[in-house]
Amino acid sequence: MKPIILYDLCAKDTSVRFSPYVWRTKLALEHKQIPYETVSSGFTDKPRLIALSKQDLVPVIVDPNNSDKVVSDSWKIAEYLESQYPDKPSLFGGDAGTNGVLFIQKWWQYNGIRPIGTYVIVDVWKCISDKDAAFFRAGREKLLKKTLEDVEKGRENRVKAWRPTLRPLKDLLREQSFIGGKTPNYSDYIVFAAFQWARCVSDFQLLEKDTKDPIYNWRERMLDLYGGLARKAPTVTPSAHL
Repeated sequence: MKPIILYDLCAKDTSVRFSPYVWRTKLALEHKQIPYETVSSGFTDKPRLIALSKQDLVPVIVDPNNSDKVVSDSWKIAEYLESQYPDKPSLFGGDAGTNGVLFIQKWWQYNGIRPIGTYVIVDVWKCISDKDAAFFRAGREKLLKKTLEDVEKGRENRVKAWRPTLRPLKDLLREQSFIGGKTPNYSDYIVFAAFQWARCVSDFQLLEKDTKDPIYNWRERMLDLYGGLARKAPTVTPSAHL
């Protein structure tokens, strides 16, 4: 099997790859046991992505095993991998599983991605190239109608208020090793990818280091999956490895 080409988002140090949506796809490819190679891309590399996929966001994959089929959007990529490679381990576990995973994705977009994004938005800006940083600041501040610094303000108190909202996840992980059950599925990759996003760009601690916390212990297990892929991934700050 030829490796799938995956377009990834990089920092100024191109070894640092931090997009939560690309991390979902990386873990999905690992789960499906499909080889892949990454191509680094910055926030201002949009013309290349548009030419390739008629849109400007990562992840994008090109599958040389299927006439160079191009697929964008992490959810659509997961669906494609599931249907195109049915002989490989399932990401969802059937139709009922797919619906459950879709619920997790919708829930986490509002309860995970959005708040975490406000905690690390300045850290993202600091770690990308000057050209990307100017683009990122202008775009985000226009969208959010605030400076990046104002968006991030008060994150220490806000993260303390956010942690208790994860109680349903904590209760679930107290009873089983992964969101997917005994083994991880795409739900785990959706949630974990946001933690990995923050870990790659920031030393801001989303979770307290507490080995009695089921979410903390689950995150440790996720970091060790697939030969420690996420744990070994380059980060902007060494303290992110703590």
